[in-house]
Amino acid sequence: MFKTSDVLKKFEIGAVQAGAHSLPQGWSQTQGRRTFDAVCPADETVTVKIAGATAQDYENIISDAAAAQVKWRMVPPPRRGEFVARIGRLVEEHIGDLAALVVLDTGKSIIEATSELREVVDMAALAAGQARMLYGFTQQSQRYKHRMYDQWLPLGLVGVISAYNFPAAVWAQNGFLAAIGGNVVIWKPSPKVPVTALGLQHLCNIAMKEFGFEGVFSLFLPEDNETAELLVKDKRIALVSFTGSSKVGQRVAGLVGSTLGRRYMLECSGNNGCIVDETADLKLAARSITFGAVGTTGQRCTSTRRIIAHRSVAGPLVDLLTRSFEQIEVGDPRDEGTVVGPLVDRAAVEQFEATVKQAVELGGQVVCGGKRIVRPGYYVEPTIIVNVRPNWPCAQHETFAPILFVMEYETIEQAIHIHNNVRQGLASGIHSASLANIELFLSAAGSDCGIAKVNMGTTGADIGAAFGGEKETGGGRTAGSDSWKSYMRRQSVCINWGGESPWDKRISL
Repeated sequence: MFKTSDVLKKFEIGAVQAGAHSLPQGWSQTQGRRTFDAVCPADETVTVKIAGATAQDYENIISDAAAAQVKWRMVPPPRRGEFVARIGRLVEEHIGDLAALVVLDTGKSIIEATSELREVVDMAALAAGQARMLYGFTQQSQRYKHRMYDQWLPLGLVGVISAYNFPAAVWAQNGFLAAIGGNVVIWKPSPKVPVTALGLQHLCNIAMKEFGFEGVFSLFLPEDNETAELLVKDKRIALVSFTGSSKVGQRVAGLVGSTLGRRYMLECSGNNGCIVDETADLKLAARSITFGAVGTTGQRCTSTRRIIAHRSVAGPLVDLLTRSFEQIEVGDPRDEGTVVGPLVDRAAVEQFEATVKQAVELGGQVVCGGKRIVRPGYYVEPTIIVNVRPNWPCAQHETFAPILFVMEYETIEQAIHIHNNVRQGLASGIHSASLANIELFLSAAGSDCGIAKVNMGTTGADIGAAFGGEKETGGGRTAGSDSWKSYMRRQSVCINWGGESPWDKRISL
């Protein structure tokens, strides 16, 4: 088990830490500020206290960011990519200590925390390569001796608001693409997980000073929601990328959308379902579903929450899932051997208990888990509930906890209807050996989600693919494919190189 004080010292994180940073201003003040606690979910101890950023701190950040943007937008994109690549190398060099910060913040196991940071490293590599491929395309003009083409230009200031479950990866997915696009990035992390952000900002500061790119990455950690909304309401912010609940996402969309010309990207709630048909490899399905439901203690936006199983295989599948769940040991995430740790806070435990209670009251049967684990920290048992009806409220909304609802179907069309009949549309999956069922699931009449998996769990995102979903998930896309375009503005260009105009015969000069 690592020593917390040693890890914090490596990133120059004090007992009371400033909640704002921008260059050249540096860290904000701590004296006389209201503070909030960074609480470790493993044992409910306070890791550090954060002196919350104020409205004046925000103005300082904006001032620094605007000044940096004037220079940054003219830096050649390949050079921007080299800078982002350097941040990735710094993360890789400090990956063990950064993983400890993620563990202290989220309660993730060391294994999962390290995996998340590997995603940051990979995202830096992807962004650095993409910086040389910000392609437009040439078009054929209908005009004589004219040339037309598209090009992509920076937006300006980009605000990134990230959730607690992936305190490093979401920032990297958004921030690195925004940066190679010539934008400066202001990051507002979840106040539940501030320590990871402090560590990453420390590494960004090193890279910015090495390259002379002060102000490209800033940190904004306010204590209250009113101050936090300054970032969303500010007309100087060209794009707000928000990751979190659909409820808050709707507010973000309303505030940003009220000003024409500004943009928002949303990656909100997921209520992810997986169909298991009568031809499926049940052992493969059970292993994949277990990882999808229990990994990160069910606190991924892509976590598997609903199993829609054919009646003929539902019983055997539940037996296999129960055996699989019972092999998962929940423990202190700071221990090397732990796979599943606690939930993020007490409110998450209460939501877990309320969801289980509602399902049982409606007629569901708990066949595995269902209880809080009595010990310091926010631990719960991985839970399987059967005999669930698709329209129950508990099965219609997202619960960020390791709860798996099992429901049954008779025809594949019925299964797809059950799968799609929720308000969220992030990740989806099917376990099947039937080509017809798989292709139907992947067709326009199939899954209505942004991500579809076949014979896999719903979790796990390849950074080379665009990440995001439909419906109340928000429609945003980040990471790979052509997601970089979301962080830039498109310009259609037409050049007259022939020296003639359409009115040459009408105007004599």
